[in-house]
Amino acid sequence: MYKKFKQLSFVIGLFFFIVSLILFVHILFSDSTGKINFYTAIVFFIFGIAMMAARDSEKEKTESKIKNT
Repeated sequence: MYKKFKQLSFVIGLFFFIVSLILFVHILFSDSTGKINFYTAIVFFIFGIAMMAARDSEKEKTESKIKNT
């Protein structure tokens, strides 16, 4: 678990994922929400998931290169 936190892409992805959740909660409980908050939350959510997934694909590529040599 802690090995994931050593990868910068995972940490950045986790940050954007958490910020998107905060924005979604704000949208749900606030009376005056603009569309910008909703669109920003969607973009942050997608970017966060992509960054966390990119970390896994980098690891798989590195492991496959090591096995092939």
